[in-house]
Amino acid sequence: MKRQIQFDEAVSPVIGVMLMLVVTIIIAAVVSGFAGGLMGGSEKAPAASFKTVIKNGGGWGNSMFDIRVLATDQGIPTKDIKIVTSWKSKDGYSNTTTITGPVSAGAENTWTDNGARRYHGPIGHGEGIPRPDGTSEYTGAPMAGTYWPGQHFGNYTLVAGTSMHSSPGGGMTTGTSGGYGNPTLYQYGYGTSFSATDNDAMMAVLGWDWFHLRAGDVVNVKIIHLPSQKVIYDEGIVVEGTA
Repeated sequence: MKRQIQFDEAVSPVIGVMLMLVVTIIIAAVVSGFAGGLMGGSEKAPAASFKTVIKNGGGWGNSMFDIRVLATDQGIPTKDIKIVTSWKSKDGYSNTTTITGPVSAGAENTWTDNGARRYHGPIGHGEGIPRPDGTSEYTGAPMAGTYWPGQHFGNYTLVAGTSMHSSPGGGMTTGTSGGYGNPTLYQYGYGTSFSATDNDAMMAVLGWDWFHLRAGDVVNVKIIHLPSQKVIYDEGIVVEGTA
């Protein structure tokens, strides 16, 4: 009679080890997914829609940067976001700018009138902007052209109807006051009230060489929600010229 060899005792331990490994992997995946869900839930990004307009008409009066909030599922404090703009003009200039807030007085990113009035843009307009409290931006009497602290980027909250706005400084004259469009369209003139080291509101959001942008150039505008590190807006905006 031939002796029959049994392999059951050798196979069973192998199957057992494999089953233990599979169970361990499944448990690890479940735990990891649960932990990830907890983290993701506490850092949920808001949902919002925006409309951006960028114009360069050759001077301060017909140029602007404007982001309007069309809708949002919750108020979004601007201290919790950053705006990133990047572009390359047809004539080869390029720039990337990141705007965050808020900042302390004296560290603002925009300038006007010999540095006497400083503010951190883009400036908030419309809904969600804290109302003036009867005092000026700084101590003393209010000055024409200043903005209230609640309008500084980082101090206001985005809701439907809020506008984040910047426009260039200077005047369309041939005098010496300086500024964008003075004395030549699409160029900055530097004089007694505006120097080559100054930074106006458009420079603050688009960079020093922004005036090289022309109608048809594209500026990428991105808004990042800092607590969640999620991009809540990302669009290529075609620059507009004069109507």
